[in-house]
Amino acid sequence: MSDPDPSSQRSDAQLLADISGGDDAAFDILYSRHRDWVVRLAHRFTGNPDDALDVMQETFTYLLGKLPGLVLSARMTSFLYPVVKNLSITARRKRARETGFAEVMEPRATPGVDPQSQRPELAAAMASLPDIQREVVLMRFVDDMSLAEIAAALSIPQGTVKSRLHNAIAALKNDRRMLEYFSK
Repeated sequence: MSDPDPSSQRSDAQLLADISGGDDAAFDILYSRHRDWVVRLAHRFTGNPDDALDVMQETFTYLLGKLPGLVLSARMTSFLYPVVKNLSITARRKRARETGFAEVMEPRATPGVDPQSQRPELAAAMASLPDIQREVVLMRFVDDMSLAEIAAALSIPQGTVKSRLHNAIAALKNDRRMLEYFSK
């Protein structure tokens, strides 16, 4: 079965070039390709679905502002990750200011882990990881980013990514709640 729109098979880099050349349909394809990922990531950081949608809009506005002239040196998700993260942190702070200081002090759900999930032990174990370790685990196994892509997105050396991931997996292996996931 052939794709009804062969233009949707263009790479992200080609779509960016086409957008820079005035092809509005190319933006629609790029937006459709990445919007769900952006919303999931924003929700992971904000914990609020409305804020996640706002972050998604701001992310694509930011992307358009970089055109023409944006040239990808990595995957689009590696480029967008820090944008979404920073916009999400800003949205979270704004919501905290609007709702009052007391809510800021309340614990929040573990970013990236559905509290209603069928695996509460996994959510609890992930919540016990330091933020920097949990972030690389989620990027690697939820966002399916390579080590090089994670390093590019976080602007850290690839060795640091490997170290954080190794330490996170070691901590999860040693967590009694994770025995069924790491049986020997």
